Amino acid sequence: MKHIKLSLAFAILYGLTIAPVNASTSDELELEKLNQIEAQLTLQREWVEYRWKKASAECYDKFFVNSCLSDARAKYRREIDPIRAQEVLLNENQRIIKERIKTERDARRAAERADPKRAQERAENEKAFLQKQKDAAARAADLEERRKDAPRRAQENKSGVKLD
Repeated sequence: MKHIKLSLAFAILYGLTIAPVNASTSDELELEKLNQIEAQLTLQREWVEYRWKKASAECYDKFFVNSCLSDARAKYRREIDPIRAQEVLLNENQRIIKERIKTERDARRAAERADPKRAQERAENEKAFLQKQKDAAARAADLEERRKDAPRRAQENKSGVKLD
């Protein structure tokens, strides 16, 4: 229940939609917005970690080191737990949006592949490729024949008489 309240609060706070919508530029804009929020959360996390490390280092100057360290750790946990909850929700929303964008991209590619004009173009390209392969094989065979015939032609050139 706590996580549902957190997720709803997070969604309301940042104006996010959790319901799936058609992937489009709005999804890309929403993903960009989520990336900005992620950068803000990362900055918050770094500040919390900085304060915790600083407090931990200061504990070693005190007499009750373990007590001070546990207090610093408890304060760190109180500050970092809400940030982690937001990060989990943010990552979940990012995954959903990225999946929608990928699904739409895949659907667009499938539609392009199914397009008769593109299919005809692919067939023509394949036919041209096969013809080029045949031509290359014929040239290779002709070259091999010339190499085999080279000694005879060299002899013919030396004697000046046609040997056929």
